[in-house]
Amino acid sequence: MTTVNGLPAHILLVHAIVVLLPVAALLLVLTASWPAARRKLAGANAILSLLVVLLVPITTDAGEWLERRVPSTPLVHAHTELGDTAIWAAIPVAVLALVVWWRGREAAATTAALSEEHSSSQETGGTALAVRPAVARRTLLAPQSTVVTIVVVVLCVLAAGAACYDIVRIGDSGAQATWQGQFSTTPLPRNR
Repeated sequence: MTTVNGLPAHILLVHAIVVLLPVAALLLVLTASWPAARRKLAGANAILSLLVVLLVPITTDAGEWLERRVPSTPLVHAHTELGDTAIWAAIPVAVLALVVWWRGREAAATTAALSEEHSSSQETGGTALAVRPAVARRTLLAPQSTVVTIVVVVLCVLAAGAACYDIVRIGDSGAQATWQGQFSTTPLPRNR
């Protein structure tokens, strides 16, 4: 992608990354640490995080296209190099968003199975005549484990913090490359 409506695509796409990656990171921490948010937002955040992972290379590719069409300066080069790190910030957020969503899904299924087993046991008066024998449900990400939950929350906070820090660094370098020496610190006279 090169231009959109006569403007370089990078300057438009970058706004999506600057907004969506921090939003996904914030939602990651929220869904990892708050079960009510997890039930409502984890699936949507997993999709959002994967979308960001898809948008990052499109945006960096558009940035590399633009880099070849602007004067080469150390600031532009620094921004381009930093921009290449965005994918490494977005991938952990997406992977952990999928982990949080999957753990929430497994926890809900386990809770539903236990509830169903309990209600069928009560219907038979608690005797050994249960409708069906209890079958252990296999889970992959230990949704009921407090230790695993704490580890996941800590990893989510670290990944979210790193992603937000990386986006700020990349954005600052882009602003420096675009605006340094391009404006006056005093107002210019206007023709009225």
